[in-house]
Amino acid sequence: MPELLQLQQISGGYHGRTVVHEVSLSVAEGEAVAAVGANGAGKTTLLRLIMGQLPLSGGRVLFAGRDLGRLPTFERVRLGIGYVPEGRALFPEMSVEENLEIGAYRASKAELRQCLDYIYHVFPKLQRLRRARCRLLSGGEQQMVTVGRALMTRPRLLILDEPSTGLAPRVVGELYQALRVLHSGGLTVFVVEQNAYAALRFAQRGYVFEDGHITRVAPATELLHDPRLAESYVGRASPMARSQGPA
Repeated sequence: MPELLQLQQISGGYHGRTVVHEVSLSVAEGEAVAAVGANGAGKTTLLRLIMGQLPLSGGRVLFAGRDLGRLPTFERVRLGIGYVPEGRALFPEMSVEENLEIGAYRASKAELRQCLDYIYHVFPKLQRLRRARCRLLSGGEQQMVTVGRALMTRPRLLILDEPSTGLAPRVVGELYQALRVLHSGGLTVFVVEQNAYAALRFAQRGYVFEDGHITRVAPATELLHDPRLAESYVGRASPMARSQGPA
C-alpha cells in the first residue's frame, strides 16, 4: 500500500527545546497505526508538528507524497487530514450539531446534510443529542462529538491524540469500536495513546515512543504480547482488558 503519511527525521519542540528527535514513521493508505508511550514522551508534540501547529526544526512531513513544508493547520485539514486533539476543544454553549457543522463550514447544504447523516450513522447517540449543549454531555459523548467534527471534513487520514483520556473503560471500548467501523470502511487512522492496550488492540502496526524517540516498531499484536511493553504500559490497562472483553 502507498504511504499516505510519511515523517522523515522530524525534530521540534517548544521555545528552543527539542522534544521530538529525528522521528521517522509512516502510515500507509488504509492502515491503522498506533504510537504508544508514557505521559510526557512527546506524543502530543509529535502530532502538533504533523499538523503545523509547531514549526519543524528539522526533517519533512509528507502527505500523499506532498511536502507540507510551512502549510498552516487549516490547509493540512483541507488536504485531507482530520485531527482529534487532546482535550476535545468543543464550544460548550453550542449544540452538538452546531459543533459538528463547524467541521464542514465550507460545505454546501446538501454536503452538510450528507456529512451529518454519516456522523449520526457512526455515532447514533449523537443524533438523539443533536440539540443538546455540549457542556451537558458526558466525557464520552463529548469525545464522540470531537471525532465527529473531524470526520465532517471527509478526511483521508484521521489522527487522534489520546482519545481515551478520562473515559470509563466501557466508553473506551465503544469509542474504539467506532474507530474499527471507520477503518473497515477504508479510513486511514493514526492514533497516539498512553493507553497502549486499547490502541494496540485496534491497530495493525505500532510504534513505541519514548523521550521523543521511536524505540521500536512492530506488528501491534507482537507489541501487545511483549512482556517488556506489558510491564511498562499494557499492564496498567488490565482492568480495562477484563471489562472490554475480546477484540
